Amino acid sequence: MSKRFDRYVSIVFVLIGAFFVVESRNIADSAYGSQVGPNLFPMGLGILLILISLRLWAEAGKQREEEQPSAPLQHKRLLSFVAMTLLYAVCLEPLGYIISTFLFLFVGFLLMDRRKWWVSALIACCFTLVVYYTYVELLKGTLPGWPQWFS
Repeated sequence: MSKRFDRYVSIVFVLIGAFFVVESRNIADSAYGSQVGPNLFPMGLGILLILISLRLWAEAGKQREEEQPSAPLQHKRLLSFVAMTLLYAVCLEPLGYIISTFLFLFVGFLLMDRRKWWVSALIACCFTLVVYYTYVELLKGTLPGWPQWFS
């Protein structure tokens, strides 16, 4: 990308991150049966987005303006990710966090690289279980673990 584009994008993402942080403070502090409030995740994502955007701003300042051949756009892959994300949001409650997140990550990894499907499955499984355990057991939050028909 160009230096100018990176600068503009970093400003936009800082503003979006700030919006997430400010609006997450308007969410209730705690949820029923959970010691972790629902405002924690959006606030964390907003802070992370701000930090990454500031890093992009700094990196854009260091790079020289060079003409690079642009990579071809991959519309099918982008639309696949958008469709997968929507499907994930719809399936999260009926399938539960563990199954839907594993499938979302596994298919996403396969869209990026089809060669090592078993590595993709292992990473998706480990990530899903670690996040679930951390959030539910350590932070005492609530997530839909397994579907009702599975238990």
